[in-house]
Amino acid sequence: MKAKPMTQTAKTPEITYSAFAVQDGRKGQKSYWTRIGRLFPHDDGKGQDLVLNALPVNGRIVIRQDEPREQGE
Repeated sequence: MKAKPMTQTAKTPEITYSAFAVQDGRKGQKSYWTRIGRLFPHDDGKGQDLVLNALPVNGRIVIRQDEPREQGE
């Protein structure tokens, strides 16, 4: 059987996510966000891996879509 030639497909830009431990601020102060990991999509698009570098003390993890950085940051 003859092998099929590999076709190149246009990849859509990969959306990346970061994991944060969030501590609520006290008495009107802002919450404190600490990046603790990343979320990576599987190649087949049917799942994701959450890779953590730390664990939150309060058990709260927030996953947020990464925003593109502006030049000069």
